[in-house]
Amino acid sequence: MEGYLASAELEWEPGARDGELVVTLPGEKKLRTVASLVAGGDALSVSAFVIRNPDENHEQFYRYLLRKNLRLPGLAYAVDASGDVYVTGRVPAAAVDAAYLDQLFGVLLEAADAHFNELLATGFLTSMQREWDWRVSRGESLRNLEAFRHLLDRR
Repeated sequence: MEGYLASAELEWEPGARDGELVVTLPGEKKLRTVASLVAGGDALSVSAFVIRNPDENHEQFYRYLLRKNLRLPGLAYAVDASGDVYVTGRVPAAAVDAAYLDQLFGVLLEAADAHFNELLATGFLTSMQREWDWRVSRGESLRNLEAFRHLLDRR
C-alpha cells in the first residue's frame, strides 16, 4: 500500500493502530478528506469522515445519503452514535492491488467531496444563513460561503 500511495503522490502517515495508514485526499468542495485504512490479515478496512450530524432536516439529509448508497460501489455511508457521517468499507486483503486502490480512492473522494455542498445546504442552512448575515453586517469576507450565495443572499 505504501508503494501505491507514493506512486499516486498521496499524502499519508502511519496511524495510531497497528496496520493503519492515514491518507489525506485533496478535495474540491471540502478542503480535504482524511481516510483511515487498516490492513488486517484478511481484510482492508477504510473509513473517512464526511460531515457532522446535521442541525436540521434530518430525514431529508439521511434519505439523500441512503439513496446515494445504492450507487456507491464497495463503500457505504454510515452514521456513528453522534450522528456524524462517514464513508466506510471492508474488502478481502487478497483483492487489494494498485487497480483496486485507485478505484477505492476515487469512489471515496467522490462520496466524501462531490455531495458535500448539497449536504451542507440540506443539514445546515439555518446556521449558514446566520453566518452569512453576520459577515455581511460586519463587512467580513464571504469567500467560503460563495457557493451558497444563491441560497443565502437575501438582497
